[in-house]
Amino acid sequence: MKFGRVPLDEALGALAVHSLRLPDLELRKGTVLDAALIARLRTAGVEEITAARLEPGDVAEDKAAAGIAAAISGSNVRADAAFTGRVNLRAAVPGVVTVERAGIDALNRIDEAVTLATLPAFAAVDAGQMVATVKVIPFAVPGSTMDALARAAAPLISVAPYRLTRVAVVSTLLPGLTEKVIAKTLRVTAARLAAAGASIIFEQRVRHDEHEVAVALERAAGQGAEIALVFGASAIADRRDVIPAGIEVAGGRIDHFGMPVDPGNLLLVGRVGAMPVLGAPGCARSPKENGFDWVLRRLLAGLEVSRDDIAIMGVGGLLMEIPTRPQPRESAASVTGRAAAIVLAAGRGTRMPHAHKLSAPLHGEPLVRRAVTAALASKARPVVVVTGHEAEKVRTALAGLDVVFVDNPAFADGLSTSLRAGLAALPEEVDRAVVMLGDMPKVDPALVDRLAGAIDPQEGRLIAVPVADGRRGNPVAWARRLFPALMALEGDVGARHVIAENADLVVDVPAEGDGAFLDIDTRDELEALEIHEIAEHADVDARAALEGMKAEDA
Repeated sequence: MKFGRVPLDEALGALAVHSLRLPDLELRKGTVLDAALIARLRTAGVEEITAARLEPGDVAEDKAAAGIAAAISGSNVRADAAFTGRVNLRAAVPGVVTVERAGIDALNRIDEAVTLATLPAFAAVDAGQMVATVKVIPFAVPGSTMDALARAAAPLISVAPYRLTRVAVVSTLLPGLTEKVIAKTLRVTAARLAAAGASIIFEQRVRHDEHEVAVALERAAGQGAEIALVFGASAIADRRDVIPAGIEVAGGRIDHFGMPVDPGNLLLVGRVGAMPVLGAPGCARSPKENGFDWVLRRLLAGLEVSRDDIAIMGVGGLLMEIPTRPQPRESAASVTGRAAAIVLAAGRGTRMPHAHKLSAPLHGEPLVRRAVTAALASKARPVVVVTGHEAEKVRTALAGLDVVFVDNPAFADGLSTSLRAGLAALPEEVDRAVVMLGDMPKVDPALVDRLAGAIDPQEGRLIAVPVADGRRGNPVAWARRLFPALMALEGDVGARHVIAENADLVVDVPAEGDGAFLDIDTRDELEALEIHEIAEHADVDARAALEGMKAEDA
């Protein structure tokens, strides 16, 4: 592949390497430079451009990425269509990710131009969830590289579907263990299992005694349980303790006790006949992820969990008091084309201390009502309004409007919490959302529709921002594929760095006037806007009167 700066006269048929934003032209990276584009670039004063041109034997980025993805996809993995040299691989069924680590490492060593990234081995995934991504970095790769990749290619990532669905739960009892604790444990366990399509088909409570544990396990196996979970009234302290002893009394065996994952250290793995048995650590009573989940998921998928499997969990096994952020997985793209609007109206408005900013009047109408009315005048539905500070005042200001209210009790922790609350409230069929601010009263409904309409996942357009004179404003439209990245934000921050990190996925939408750039923070700004709008209306009325007089004279 040839690459470099070339005069426009030599650029015909080449690919633009960089995106360009000119006053009357937006040139996206990867665009084929035809005669019309070259003429427009020349008119704009461009004399040369950085371009790439494929040579004989080169394989274009999308074709290369699609070929690699097809070769490395194992069972229950499907590939998206290629775009900008990337193919995302998704789980076809719920289950557990399995990877061939040595093969993936070998593939990534073949050529720096080709990369394969996956979720961690044995990660739990839902159907449609992204499990890996193939990225071809340049616009093309040499045929020799593709030959080397073909020799090394094999199914490298698969999804093991959940297979075991019939679960028994045995709880041991000691004085002081309340019914409330057991009931909560059963609720948490049922929710854990439901994510894997499994359910509790046998439940028994027995004294904290090995013989009673043994009888319960035998009954569970007799009723068709495929896996048994034993919650002890007291933590397992030794291989000779009550729960492991009960497994052995039932004729079973202990495979491993303890694990290098915290929380989860006191896990026990055993078996009674063909039925795996997990002696649950105390942390398994909590819905938070812990070492118990790591082993349970594998067993539910019908995968063996050996002593060696558990021994190597130590790297990455420190979970205690470390907030685990969501994986940057993408949701499956919707085909409905439905757009929604989220209006963030939870802030405290600290720069207008003597009034509630969002309900302050602008020409007699609450400031926030102007923003929400603009959203309702667009095609976006539903319109979700996130409230927080002085929520009742916002609701009163929006009385009678067809909106969905979502309260954010954590509004004081920053803008990101309101964004998460709004996204979480969207129906599943919504595939894009325009995020608006409640203190921007001059946003044009037509701009909202243009932003939503600019989103095109197939073309790699996942973010749409309003632009005028090289300046970016608000609102911003987002494809559902990027909702997880927005949900991962923390603190009093917006989504600017998400835009910066995904620059190739951004489409600029021309914005007219100042509506996309005017937000009201202070009383002076509110009064200045009111005076400006009065003057504008007076000017319009004067022009109309003048035109009327001219018409009468004619």
